[in-house]
Amino acid sequence: MRRPVFLKTVLCVLLFAAMVFADADKVEHDNGRISIFLQPAISFLSFEEREYFQNTVDTIYREFYRQALTESESLTVAKQDFQKVNFCFPISGGLQFQPIRDNFLSVGLSFIYDHESVVLTDRKNKTHNYEYTIQGMPLFLEYRLGIPKNLMSLSGESLFSVAVRWYWVLPGTEIYSSWGKIDAETPLYGGGFGFSIGYLITSWKGLNVFGDIGYSSIPVKSKKSFADIVPDGPTEKAKWNVGGLQMQIRIGFGLWNYPKIADSTATDSTKAPKKADTGKTGKDAKADSTQKGASTAKTDSSKATVDSTKAADTTKAAADTTKSAADTVKADTARADTAKAATNAAPAKADTTKSPATDTAAVKTAPAKADTAAKAASPAPAAKAQAPAASAPAPANSVPPPVTDKKSEPKKQEEKATETSTKNAGP
Repeated sequence: MRRPVFLKTVLCVLLFAAMVFADADKVEHDNGRISIFLQPAISFLSFEEREYFQNTVDTIYREFYRQALTESESLTVAKQDFQKVNFCFPISGGLQFQPIRDNFLSVGLSFIYDHESVVLTDRKNKTHNYEYTIQGMPLFLEYRLGIPKNLMSLSGESLFSVAVRWYWVLPGTEIYSSWGKIDAETPLYGGGFGFSIGYLITSWKGLNVFGDIGYSSIPVKSKKSFADIVPDGPTEKAKWNVGGLQMQIRIGFGLWNYPKIADSTATDSTKAPKKADTGKTGKDAKADSTQKGASTAKTDSSKATVDSTKAADTTKAAADTTKSAADTVKADTARADTAKAATNAAPAKADTTKSPATDTAAVKTAPAKADTAAKAASPAPAAKAQAPAASAPAPANSVPPPVTDKKSEPKKQEEKATETSTKNAGP
């Protein structure tokens, strides 16, 4: 029975549609350190030995036709031919490692199954089914290299890749038919190779989908010959190939991932000035306004505190300046009083030489001068000096008030003593 061609056509269409119409805007880098993958494929096997089975079917058909006795029996005899292309759907699975960025190591196992069958009808309208099946179990080791961005990239990511594989044939690789079965040998060193070019179709939350197209050659041999599985087949040891042209989809899921690579476009957009977000709701806008108002009030309060501190420092400096000016004025006043007292005392000394009364006055004047000098040397009460400063600070460049010529009590006594001595010295 011939395999439905419709199913194969649909699968091919879906594969190419996924590769052609993939949305590049959603593609990201494959960040999986350790990933598992499943890889369905479409393969055209390089099985040249199919002609042995087709020759046998042709021989059987000719024999059925020769056995027909009448024309109606001859018309009853019919046959089908094997497909001229061995078309199958291998599936692979395995584990992938990414020890270094864009360098992938994979180990996987593939299962290849291609079943071909035909139906012949003899002269008595009796059907006869003939078939053969190619089965393969290759183990492979793969190295995949992501092509650097400066050579080939889309959307700023390393989307393209190249891969090479080495195959080992495991037990289960065989051919069996309506006439017999032969098993393939399994050498330890392997013997098959393959290569492919891949494209990262899409990536979403650790799920990566690659589309690959490539070629593999997996030659196998058996200790038996094709004569054991097909009549009139070659008698030498059988050799065949389970590789061929492949188109495959690799679906991988990252179990342990690298951090995502920063997008240069996104970085540039963050550096650009931000625009007002007009899409915010009323609640969000109100919350933002409240937050901005609180921040502004806090800033203004801090500024006011700093200004108050500066004003206090300025007031203190002005008070110190006023106090210094008052002390200076006080010292000048004391010096002026002392000088004037000394000037007034000089005539008194001259007059005391003329009479005893003058001596008496001089004796009285001496303590008065001493008292005057002591009072001039002693500082004025602090309360009186600080009172003007506390009431209103004076500017630094102000002119000190004029000195008032007030006669002190000792001075008055000295003048009175002078007058008395003058009266006594008269006629």
